[in-house]
Parts: sequence; C-alpha cells; structure tokens
Amino acid sequence: MDTKPKSTTSGIARRDFIKKSATAAAVVAAGSWIKTPVYGQPQAPSAGVAGANNRITVGVIGVGFGIGQNHLQGIHQKANENNTAVIAASDVFNKRRDWAKTTAGLKDADLYVDYRKMLERKDLDAVLIATHDPLHAQMSIDSMEAGKHVYCEKPLTRYLDEAFKVYDFVKKTGKVFQVGSQGCSAGGWHKCAELIQKDGIGTLVWGQGFYCRNSVAGEWNYMIEGESTAANIDWEKWLGPVRKRVPFSAEHYHRWRKYFPYCSGLLGDLVPHRLHPLMLASGNPEFPVRVSCIGTKNVLTDKNKPNTPIRDVPEHIQLLAEFPSGYMVTVTCSTVNAKSPGFAIYGHKATMNIGSSGERIELVPEKEFAEEIDPETFTGMQPEDIRVHEKNWFDCIRSGKAPNANIELAIRVQTVISLAEMADRMRTTCLFDEKTRKIMDASGKEIPVLTYGSNELT
Repeated sequence: MDTKPKSTTSGIARRDFIKKSATAAAVVAAGSWIKTPVYGQPQAPSAGVAGANNRITVGVIGVGFGIGQNHLQGIHQKANENNTAVIAASDVFNKRRDWAKTTAGLKDADLYVDYRKMLERKDLDAVLIATHDPLHAQMSIDSMEAGKHVYCEKPLTRYLDEAFKVYDFVKKTGKVFQVGSQGCSAGGWHKCAELIQKDGIGTLVWGQGFYCRNSVAGEWNYMIEGESTAANIDWEKWLGPVRKRVPFSAEHYHRWRKYFPYCSGLLGDLVPHRLHPLMLASGNPEFPVRVSCIGTKNVLTDKNKPNTPIRDVPEHIQLLAEFPSGYMVTVTCSTVNAKSPGFAIYGHKATMNIGSSGERIELVPEKEFAEEIDPETFTGMQPEDIRVHEKNWFDCIRSGKAPNANIELAIRVQTVISLAEMADRMRTTCLFDEKTRKIMDASGKEIPVLTYGSNELT
C-alpha cells in the first residue's frame, strides 16, 4: 500500500497552521492510520501464527458464485505471496463444495456441509465467512470460540442485537476480526482521516456517499442454477435463525438479498461499501445519536420478469445519520438509476472530493479560508482492492494490530444500518444511546430492536 501519496498544490507551501495544530499528535499515515487506532485496543497476536514466516491456514464458509468464490480463489492464488493456504471449505450446496475442491486442490475430507465440523480442525487458523446475512453472527461467534480469527463479509450481522453479541465476543477473545468492506483498505480514506485530525478542513460537518446501479432485469435477480434443488442444498442449515420457515425455494436461495427475512436489501448490500469508509475517514468513528431513512419501491423492476416475485426491499434508499460530534453522513443507494454524484467530505474551512475507489483526494478550500488553506490534490494512493483488504487481515493476524475494518468500526456502522432499516420500515426516526444500547423514538419512548420474529417478514 502506498503510504506516501503524491501531492500537488496551486499555491505556496501548505500553511503552518496544520503543522502547529493542537491535534497534530494524532497524525497517522495514509493507508495505515489504523496502526494507532483512535478507538479500541489492538488485539494480541495469534500464538500460532505470530511472525512473518508462519503460514496462516484458512477455511472458507460459503463459496457461492459471488463473493465467496472470489475470496477462495483470490486467497488460493495469492497463497505464496501472503504465506497462506486454503485448507477447507464449507457450503450447504454440493455443487459449490465440488467447485471449492477443484479450485483449491482440496480433498473430500476438507469439504463440509456443517461448518462446525470444519471448526474442530486444530490445523485451522482463520475463517472467512461469505454466507448470507443471517448466518454471520453465529458463525463468527462459533469460529472465535474455536480459536479462529475471522474475516466476515459485510454487513456485520442481519440485526443489531446479534451484532453486539459478536462485538462482545471479539472483545472477550481478542481475535483479529475484519469486516469485508474492502474500501476501508483504500489509501484515500486514511489520508482523509489524517487531514481531518490535523484540522486540515476545519470542523467536520458532513460526508456524502452514493452507490447506484440500474438494470433491465432488476438488481439481484441472479441466475438460478438448475442443480439448485432440495436434494442438493441443506435448506434447514441455510435458513439458520430465520423465523419465517418456508419450503425450499431456489428463488430465495439465489436472490435472498430481495427478501427481508434474509437481508435489508440496499442497506445490507451497497450501503456498507460507502458507510464504512465515510465513518473511517472521520478519524474517530462514533456511534450515531440519530438516524433517519426513507426507502421507495415504485419502479417494480421484478414485475415484467416471468416467475419472479416482487421484492420486499426498497429499490432506492437514502439514510441520514447524526453523530455526537455533529458530523452528519448521508448515503444514497439505488437499483433503478445509476447516476452517482460521488464522494465528498465537507468541513467548515474546506471540502475533500474523493475518488470512487479511494485513490485520489482533491482538497478545495472555502473561499473565506483561501488565505489559510491551499487547494491541493493527492494522487497515487492505494485504490480499493479486495486482495489488499485480505492481506491487511493476514498482516494483522501476525502482528496483533487492529485491521482496517475492525470490530470497533464495524459495530458503529452496523448500528447506523440497523437503525436505518428500523427507521424506514417503522416510518420513524431512531435515537440511540451508546451507553445503554437502547433505541428510542423522538418522544424518548424505547423502540424494541428489530430482530428475528419481530414481524411476519423476519
């Protein structure tokens, strides 16, 4: 990762105010600020793999044709470079287990329907979880209880109550935990944190992010494989903690992001890719104090697709979160219009425009502070890259340092996501008390957390 981004300026050298700032002691390098995290404690290195020369063995849970296969294949291909090895894989679909066997050169004994059997292996150091959302919490807890480090795909969990269970377990065990929001390993976001901590844009005011798509077929209407049958897929294991038990459905299995029992839709899929970096970039991620959210579904992209039910989740969504410092973040995601205005972080004295992959920052001073802050552009920074994010996890397992998308960031992001889902579905604004972990409405009345069994769609 490039920790020394190139900088260009249209004026004279940067003003001395940054160098003399009272917060300059918090300076951290672009792409590596997490080495000295502002919050949380670094984990202890693993006794089994501490040291750069020790190989890390990995098991992958969930090897679907999307992100799970990407992870398994990528880790296997980078095995020599990262001194790692994929030694096991677990999936409820026999076709996917067969794919993992061929791709990673595994034996039949290295393939598991029940991931808990895989966790019994004493030669396994770390687990990568790439299942659908309802399985994240229990798999993460079981993996850490078995002594394994964890990389869990975003979102952290399906619901907030189980997210805090995972958080507490990470703190208890000290295992290295990384959430799969790979934008957090892009250099630009760390450079933003550095500039903000050095008062380089004045008081932090507002951050915005977008992740918008469009398609004729409809987002998440993935191909349904012909082999997807009740005989080939362990449906009960796949349902996990979901209370709404339905008979085997290939539609639900492949297109689960469309249905509330398994996913919050855009809030669980696309929003984390924007929210993690925007909160990381503050240099001091906070729990929210207030979250609002509106989702709409008026295009109905599923209606003209044969034998395709209309999705539960919104097609377009916008959330707004307020933090104790006054920082406000808005994230807009869409599946029915692909126009994305881009990333920006606004301060009282300057604005930072960030490249879509976190590879570039344009610092633009407010005209009222043009004599204090020069315009500046930072380039040559590490762009978003899933392989870099995986490597960050491996490096931290060896060193004991907190990874870029660590549990402290993840629990704060998940709190925003979960409150946003509740705000949208309950048509309210959610207030959050960090100390009690309670959610309230504007009148101060406590709102029961949305979780499995809360309503007919959970």
